[in-house]
Amino acid sequence: MDPIEEYCRNITRREFFSKMAVGAGAIAFGDLLTRDGYASAENPLKYGQMGAPHFAPKAKRVIYLFQNGGPSQLDIFDYKPGLKQKFDQDLPDSVRQGQRVTGMTSGQNRFPVAPSIFEFKKYDNNQDGLWVSELYPHTASMAHEMCVMYGMHTDAINHVPGITFLQTGHQQPGRPAMGSWMSYGLGSANDNLPSYVVMISQGYGNMQAISSNLWSSGFLPSEHQGINFRGAGDPVLYLSDPKGMNRTDRRRMLDAIADLNQEEYHRTKDDEIMARISQYEMAYRMQVSVPELTDLSDEDEDTLALYGPDVHTPGSYAYNCIMARRMAERGVRFVQLYNRGWDQHGNLPNEIKKQCKASDQPQAGLLKDLKRRGMLDETLVVWGGEFGRGVYSQGKLTEENYGRDHHPKCFTMWMAGGGVKPGITYGQTDEYSYNILDGGIHVHDLHATMFHLLGINHEKLTYRYQGRDFRLTDVHGKIVKDILA
Repeated sequence: MDPIEEYCRNITRREFFSKMAVGAGAIAFGDLLTRDGYASAENPLKYGQMGAPHFAPKAKRVIYLFQNGGPSQLDIFDYKPGLKQKFDQDLPDSVRQGQRVTGMTSGQNRFPVAPSIFEFKKYDNNQDGLWVSELYPHTASMAHEMCVMYGMHTDAINHVPGITFLQTGHQQPGRPAMGSWMSYGLGSANDNLPSYVVMISQGYGNMQAISSNLWSSGFLPSEHQGINFRGAGDPVLYLSDPKGMNRTDRRRMLDAIADLNQEEYHRTKDDEIMARISQYEMAYRMQVSVPELTDLSDEDEDTLALYGPDVHTPGSYAYNCIMARRMAERGVRFVQLYNRGWDQHGNLPNEIKKQCKASDQPQAGLLKDLKRRGMLDETLVVWGGEFGRGVYSQGKLTEENYGRDHHPKCFTMWMAGGGVKPGITYGQTDEYSYNILDGGIHVHDLHATMFHLLGINHEKLTYRYQGRDFRLTDVHGKIVKDILA
């Protein structure tokens, strides 16, 4: 390692302020340039492994609205009116094509077709029109901003590997999450907030368990892991000082710990020690920045109304959506919202009504809010779950009630802003929404395309671990150029 680079990596906060007063103005100017993506050989000050995007980015940040559990594309976006004539008929073998099903339906004697009971309406989206069910009127009102992708498909058929695959590019846990890769590559745009934040809201259906593995930094340095903002108590654990400790005491304690960690680093050369120092400093700064971030008193009533009546309830989807916008304003690179409750194997019509009602207005409000603030063009908003739902009923089928099992070979996601074409649909499915006829997008393709919009060549952002260069897309992934603006 170059001696100057090693010195810069290992310098403590105390040493920095004592030795680097001269030239602070130039450093600050370089900092501003770097944060806007202009780092170069002439301006080597780096934030993130890349130092600067590989090419000019369309998006500076991502808000990922992950619908945990697998929303039914048949009941929301993928309109199949012809299915009403096929009610309770067996799904043809020519359609199923021997595709695997889960253990929950593999023992069924029949696979009866279950048409959606919900009405669909065509909305203007600048193209041929977008069909959306009555469950999502607010979201449908933003059709002119959305790129709806019907041909999503994945390798996983069960929740844990499916969710893990969408977040990390691999079905087995242990790999870095997408947000961690972004943080590692592009760095932070705000010294006082994490570059990767996670928030969770509870829904109204069967809620699959999620864990911190989904926002782990894996084998990347630990300062790139996602920070989970909670819906109750302190937004971040241990944000408040213990009784009897004031901010001056906390500063002295951190300086002492940093000195000890510095000595240990010089002894072991373990980079994780430097990551630990960085995390302690971030936690200290967050004690001031997070209370300001979570205080909605500066939001006007018109803005709050965009997100719906639950906007003041911490942990609700509405609250998390407005928090996502506030974080995006403050430079957080990657905001991940986990919206639980979409695992509707039975009683789907009743559960999906509640789930959609809770999520419809907040996510539409988020798009409207970003648009009117001039932020949508530079913010990539992504919506979707780990897979879709099958056309056949799981369990008993009636004209008013049915359930749907997992379906990985065909589901719907949408994106908006951040360099994707607004007001389009992409891909086509068969009459049963069971197979993709055109415009298939694999999970690796989605990741490659998202990274492209952020100015990242997904093949070049790698990390050497155990003798191999790893990347988010592994050895796969192609950019879906047809959806790029």
